[in-house]
Amino acid sequence: MSGLGKSSRRFAARPRNVDAWISAGDGKPPAPRSRSVNTARLTIDVTPELRKRIKLAALQRGLTLADLLRAMLAEAFPDEDQGSAP
Repeated sequence: MSGLGKSSRRFAARPRNVDAWISAGDGKPPAPRSRSVNTARLTIDVTPELRKRIKLAALQRGLTLADLLRAMLAEAFPDEDQGSAP
């Protein structure tokens, strides 16, 4: 064990009020969400090859996979209130 020396690392002391410590978080503001609060999760099965192609397309466009798919679905299924004129 030569060369290791005495470690300067120490364990953090346990907080006295654990519940308050947990609810306080780490002091960082929450990250902004790219989607609205009123969302629903949609799960689909795709082949691994299709998943790779979708992820690559999202990366090339600078989007997340979820944002790309949301945009594609919104384009394929427009809001009826904003329907296109004949």
